[in-house]
Amino acid sequence: MRKKTYFILLWVILFLTSCGEYQKLLKSTNAEEKYQAALQYFNQKQYVKAQTLLDDVTGYYKGTERSEDILAYLGRCYMGQKLYESATDYYKAYVRNYPKGKYATEAYFQIGHCQYLDSPDARLDQTITKDAIEALTQFTELYPESPYAEQAYLEMNELYDKLAYKELQSAKLYYNLGSYLGNNYLSCEIVAKNALKNYPSNSYQEDFNWLIMQSKYQQTINSFEDKKLDRAREAQDEYYNFVTEYPESKHRKEADRMLVQIKKITKE
Repeated sequence: MRKKTYFILLWVILFLTSCGEYQKLLKSTNAEEKYQAALQYFNQKQYVKAQTLLDDVTGYYKGTERSEDILAYLGRCYMGQKLYESATDYYKAYVRNYPKGKYATEAYFQIGHCQYLDSPDARLDQTITKDAIEALTQFTELYPESPYAEQAYLEMNELYDKLAYKELQSAKLYYNLGSYLGNNYLSCEIVAKNALKNYPSNSYQEDFNWLIMQSKYQQTINSFEDKKLDRAREAQDEYYNFVTEYPESKHRKEADRMLVQIKKITKE
């Protein structure tokens, strides 16, 4: 029990001492002392203290070689605090000022990576997701051999999947609206086809193709007689495309049932 109390008291003393030293640093006019202390705090993962001290000396070192280091470390400090928007701003400032600087590879990657981490749920506005893809694409074009490149490609694929998923939800919504206030089945088909074109490697390709198949079937069943035969033939072609691509699909039985009804119209 005494041993435990001793360690608690020791921790309190060290904490208070540390706080006292930090307060002295904040009041200090010695820029070099603040800068070196900021790096120590950063290495200890005390990112708020490191960031505050670096902010204090930014003006002092403006226009010097050290200014480049400070910008990079400020970006890292905000990354450590998971303040990705602020980190992005500092990394963008870095590449504007030092496009070929010693931290340029890191900075270009982190711009896209921060936006990737800040990308919202697929149901929300995806502007930042698109910005992240653009930034990561730029990075891989500039530094294709970088150690970060593999991670950049993985993150881009994940972001493309998020955009595809958003389109999938839109296509499903149109399909569920059916014939309400117009031909929403056609809208579903158009959204699904555009998603397959825009995101050719997405993880939802079978889902999109199944929606296209369903939409063509529903348009056939609900057609006026003068359009029914042509639409039935299109739906039949779509059926064969679907089962060829996904012969073991969980939708196969439903697709086969649709084909039976389609053939009654085409009389094949």
